[in-house]
Amino acid sequence: VQLVESGGGSVQAGGSLRLSCVASGLTFGSYAMGWFRQAPGKEREFVAAISWSGANTLYADSVKGRFTISRDNAKNMEYLQMNSLLPEDTAVYYCACAANPYGSTWSKVPDFGSWGQGTQVTVSS
Repeated sequence: VQLVESGGGSVQAGGSLRLSCVASGLTFGSYAMGWFRQAPGKEREFVAAISWSGANTLYADSVKGRFTISRDNAKNMEYLQMNSLLPEDTAVYYCACAANPYGSTWSKVPDFGSWGQGTQVTVSS
C-alpha cells in the first residue's frame, strides 16, 4: 500500500488549505481512511476519518465545523478541506488507511495500518 499526500503549505490564520491523498496497492473502496497530525514534541493525533463507503465521518472536537473529510473511490483519493485555520493547526498531516477492510473503528493510531509520508501545514498568526 502506498499513500502520497499533497496540498500542504503556509497560510495565515483564518485561511484555507485542501489536502489530498492518492492511494495505490489496495482495493481503496474497501477501507476506511483517515487524517492524523503531529506537531513538534507532541504525539500523533487523530483529525478525521471516513468510512469505506464515505457514508460516515468522524472528527476530532478541535476541528469539528472547520475541517471536512471526503473521498472519491473511483479515483482512489481522499481529501481534507481545512477552513478557518488556526496557528494550533500547525503540524505535519498524515494520510492513513485502515488496517482492516470494512472496519468499524477508525479513530486511533492502531486502527490504521498504512501511512503516507506527511505534508507540512503551517498557520501563522
